[in-house]
Amino acid sequence: MESKLKIVFFGTPDFAVPPLAALLQDERVHVAAVVTSPDKKVGRKQILTPSAVKAFALDRGVKVLEYNSVRKEGVNDLKSLSADLFVTCAFGQILSEEILALPRFYTLNIHGSLLPKYRGAAPVQAAILAGETQTGVTIMKTVYEMDAGDMLLKKNVDIGEEETAGELFDRLSLLGAECITDAVGLVCADQAVFTPQNPAEATYVKKIEKNDGLLDFTLAAEEIKNRVRAYEPWPCAYTFVNGEQLKIHKAIVSDGKGRAGEVLQAGKIAEIACGKGSVLLQEVTPQGSRRMSAADYLRGNKLRVGEILGSC
Repeated sequence: MESKLKIVFFGTPDFAVPPLAALLQDERVHVAAVVTSPDKKVGRKQILTPSAVKAFALDRGVKVLEYNSVRKEGVNDLKSLSADLFVTCAFGQILSEEILALPRFYTLNIHGSLLPKYRGAAPVQAAILAGETQTGVTIMKTVYEMDAGDMLLKKNVDIGEEETAGELFDRLSLLGAECITDAVGLVCADQAVFTPQNPAEATYVKKIEKNDGLLDFTLAAEEIKNRVRAYEPWPCAYTFVNGEQLKIHKAIVSDGKGRAGEVLQAGKIAEIACGKGSVLLQEVTPQGSRRMSAADYLRGNKLRVGEILGSC
C-alpha cells in the first residue's frame, strides 16, 4: 500500500488512549478523525469533563467528532471522511450496518479478552471474577452482532494472583496498542487473514453496575477475593458494618470457619468467614473516611468478633 492508511478511530475511556497514541505515531497511518462520546458531568461538583480520548486527541490536533448516538447523528460526517479503515476500542456505542459499510476495507475492534470468551462490556472484570489465570486482547472484524466478528489476531498475558481489574486494564490497554499496530501492518501488506469464532465457545458478560460491589459472604473465600480484585477500582467491593458502608480494596484467602459474614478476628487482623474458608481484609475505606490498612481501621475498634457483616 503506497499511500497512508486513512483511519477513523472510535473510543472513549482511558483504555482507548494507548491504541490511539500508537496509531498517531504509526507512519503508515493517517488518523483522519476521532469519534467519541460528548462531555459528561463528573464528580460531586458535576464539572463537564471531556472523555480521555477527546482530551488526548485535541491535545494532538486531531479532529474530534462527538455524538450521543453516532448511528443517528454521525453517518454523513463519517461518509465524508472516505476512510480506509475504522478502528473501535471501548467506544461504548453499537455501530449500525450502515456505518460498518462505510470504510473501504472494514472496521477492526480492539477487545480486552481472548474471544470468543467474554464478549460484552466488561471482559477484564469477567476474567478475574472467573478466576482465570490468563487473558489477552483480540483484534476482530466488527459485525453488527456484539463481539462476534472474525478474528485477525490474539495476544495472551498472564493474570497475577493479586492483580486488580484496574491494573490488568492498564496492561491490556498497552497490549491493545501493540496489537492494533500489528494489525495495521497486516492490512497494509495485504496479509490480513481472519478466523471465524466458534459460537459454541462464546460467553457473554454484562455491564458492571455500582451495586455489583456488594459482597455476598455465602460465596467461597476465593470468590470473594476475586470480586474484590475485579471491582477495584470501580465500583469497589463493599459490605456494611453497623449500617455503615465499608469498602474493601484488598483481601487474601484464609481457612477460618464460621457463619457467612461472621467476624472471626478483630484484634490485629480482620478475618471474615465465608461460605467456604475466610478472608483477611488488607485495605479498606470506612464510610466518610480515607483508604487505610485494615490494621489502622481496627485500631478504632469498629469490628466485634461474632457480629455478622453485610446488613445495612
